[in-house]
Amino acid sequence: MKPGFQKYIPFQPQPITNRTWPDKVLTQPPVWCSVDLRDGNQALIDPMNLQEKLEYFHTLLDIGVKEIEIGFPSASETEYEICRELIEGGHIPDDVTIQVLVQAREHLIRRTFEAIRGAKNVILHFYNSTSTLQRKVVFGMDCDGITKIATDAADLIYEMAQPVIEGGTSLRFEYSPESFMGTEMDYAVEICAAVLDHLHATAENPVILNLPTTVENCMPNQFADMLEYFIRNLPGRERAIISLHPHNDRGTGVATTELGLLAGADRVEATLFGNGERTGNVDMVTLAMNMWTQGIDPKLDFHNINKIRDMYERCTKMKIGERQPYVGELVFTAFSGSHQDAINKGFHYMQDSGTDMWEVPYLPIDPADVGREYEPIIRINSQSGKGGAAFVMQQNFGYDLPRAMHAEFGAVVQKESDRVGKELKPEQIFQLFDQEYLSVPKTYQLERHSFQEDARHGDASQVEFVGEVSYKGHAMEVWGEGNGPIDAFFNALHNLPEAPIDGYQFVDYKEHAISSGSDTQAVCYIHLKAPNGQDVFGVGKSHNISRASLRAILCAINRSLRQEA
Repeated sequence: MKPGFQKYIPFQPQPITNRTWPDKVLTQPPVWCSVDLRDGNQALIDPMNLQEKLEYFHTLLDIGVKEIEIGFPSASETEYEICRELIEGGHIPDDVTIQVLVQAREHLIRRTFEAIRGAKNVILHFYNSTSTLQRKVVFGMDCDGITKIATDAADLIYEMAQPVIEGGTSLRFEYSPESFMGTEMDYAVEICAAVLDHLHATAENPVILNLPTTVENCMPNQFADMLEYFIRNLPGRERAIISLHPHNDRGTGVATTELGLLAGADRVEATLFGNGERTGNVDMVTLAMNMWTQGIDPKLDFHNINKIRDMYERCTKMKIGERQPYVGELVFTAFSGSHQDAINKGFHYMQDSGTDMWEVPYLPIDPADVGREYEPIIRINSQSGKGGAAFVMQQNFGYDLPRAMHAEFGAVVQKESDRVGKELKPEQIFQLFDQEYLSVPKTYQLERHSFQEDARHGDASQVEFVGEVSYKGHAMEVWGEGNGPIDAFFNALHNLPEAPIDGYQFVDYKEHAISSGSDTQAVCYIHLKAPNGQDVFGVGKSHNISRASLRAILCAINRSLRQEA
């Protein structure tokens, strides 16, 4: 055997001229078929029991899947009994079709017909492998021999189906040339056309031709070429529903499916979160939500994706990765400072502009569409920027920090994150905020106050402040007058008989209400320029808006004095 990479046979692309799929755009969803209970189940270390399969089946119904492959009832007594329970137990709604899989072997086909008796809507899905590798290694047959296996099975299925159909069952047929991607396209066309003929397919009663990427072996664009070539050369295309059954061996199952739909496919067989043999089947959730983000209704309901994830992990004993699209714990989370800042600005833009479109950088989908919350979107570690901490304070605790304050508080949070060397939880961030602003040591403290306004001079009213301010625990009566409450208070601080406050310049002010249950308080943010020219911020909170603003001023001054010390 050749060494290393040299021992592998490169994929040979299908020659095609005038391809049309690159110029097409998806505008509608495919017909969805879940193969979780068959492909997904057979790939589990511990296959699902009856109760787990029933729970999974009903979840698929809640999602809105209308075609569900429930298993391989001829393969084992367990699979047979599950099929019978679904039918006899009344679990299948009238608008849902169950699909059963069977190899193109006579005794298995006969057993499958026994399993589906009494069902209202059924797709009988049979297959045999057609690839060059399987013909050579597994079957030792030429193309004629492989075709005969398929057409003999088609003849038997068609014959056995007639009394079932006459008995009231809506029975449709599906054929898979297994390992389609490894089959010469001209031969794939030939065997599928033969099966259509033997099943007496018509435009009124089309047969599903399911074209599996059983083992993914080429790039998605090459698969799209193969599929367009196949459809273009298939006699009586109107007799067939073209279905895809992608696997994910190269990690491109989603792209293969999307390009396959552009190339003319009508239907997709997939599993929730991509469960399946080896690297899995294509992920139905990712496909559907990709369409959702392009303004296409996939006709599947993933609005409570956490509930679906919990069911999946409980029934399959499999764990969903933290980066799994749309459902992973971290997929709506930003640690990077620039990403956090852009997301924060996006949320502000959405709120301020009143736009009816989703326009938030770095978030291709509104997390609420899948039942996720906004709170975990921005999380804080040493890589986070100035806006991240402010976003957490607003989303988790209701504090809408002024933009000019973001850098100051962000530096406080980043310093702590560097110190501990790990992510800071929202509660830890609030604790830092409390320590830095709300519980700052009170060198100066407001004890009591009152304002009196003199409006005798028209618009140029004067405000008088009278109160008591303590300095290092020593209370002092104080008075001041100004053109507004803040100006009057600053003048009063200048008039303190001991340790008067001078040299601070007022820059900006912001206030808003914050609620905790039925308790609503005012929060004020003050931006001052300290005597040394440094910007300093203060925060005050009170049920009284005036007291909150005065506390914010003293907070800023006390913080400035602490920094100097």
